[in-house]
Amino acid sequence: MARPEPDIAVQVRALVKTYGTTVALDGVDLEIPAGKVLGLLGPNGAGKTTTVRILTTLLRPDSGEAWVAGHDVLADPDPVRRKIGLSGQYAAVDENLTGFENLYMVGRLYGRKKTAARARARELLARFALEEAADRPAKGYSGGMRRRLDLAGALVAEPTVVVLDEPTTGLDPGGRLDTWDVIRELVADGTTVLLTTQYLEEADQLADTIVVIDKGKVIARGSADELKAQIGGERLELVLASAADLPATLEILRAVGSGEPSGDDHTRRAEILVDTGPKALIEALRRLDGQGITVQDVALHRPTLDDVFLSLTGHGAESGEAK
Repeated sequence: MARPEPDIAVQVRALVKTYGTTVALDGVDLEIPAGKVLGLLGPNGAGKTTTVRILTTLLRPDSGEAWVAGHDVLADPDPVRRKIGLSGQYAAVDENLTGFENLYMVGRLYGRKKTAARARARELLARFALEEAADRPAKGYSGGMRRRLDLAGALVAEPTVVVLDEPTTGLDPGGRLDTWDVIRELVADGTTVLLTTQYLEEADQLADTIVVIDKGKVIARGSADELKAQIGGERLELVLASAADLPATLEILRAVGSGEPSGDDHTRRAEILVDTGPKALIEALRRLDGQGITVQDVALHRPTLDDVFLSLTGHGAESGEAK
């Protein structure tokens, strides 16, 4: 593969990796424009972490090519290591050092002078809300604090490409939102991000492009909206005041929607896919009112990435065999 154009920060072609008889990657292609976020989405065992290990020079593929920050990962790994930051699934923290010492050590390992390494460490401790714990040994940190310290360590050298392998695993909702803000700040500053995740909402919120991987193969790619459009339409949901009105309601939904409606006597809920969105909702309510049917609740839902993943793979995003 020829060297990518300067505006392409990460490019992967036909990556294959096997472990014995298990095929972890089966011809994976990826491309990330500079300053963008690619979300690599898939269940445990899909091949996400294997891809990360290859791109960060920790593992060699059986075949295929990869370039990161303008350098061939296989032929020229040292410049790649200087250009990237990595935060893995599990916090890589020295528990016997304080939070400050962990970050200071990383800065010195990257060749920063003492004063610059101290300043960068303090800056990142503040950024990740770790100032109060800065001078305490990391072994006393909570899991969420260790996760934040690990992510801070990935940013010490101000890398041009940051690889985040499930960065919010183990964080509480507040910690996840804080991490999302940091990722957005990185991108605003021009950093390129490869984000692997099982959290569909995370990919939806952060990624410019999403690649769905399952059993080592790319099965879909596009923006969140493009992937949602693949399964078409929106879902109109109604909750009725009386279950006795369900048969008549299903007939009305059949007339305004697409496909076959579904209903549940116990919950008094009825739903159907609709192609015309709000117009179908308005028409359904008009007809229901005309027949004297009382609706307690109504909602129009766009497809979620979870719907997309289920449609593409036949199982949810958090299922699959761990590797």
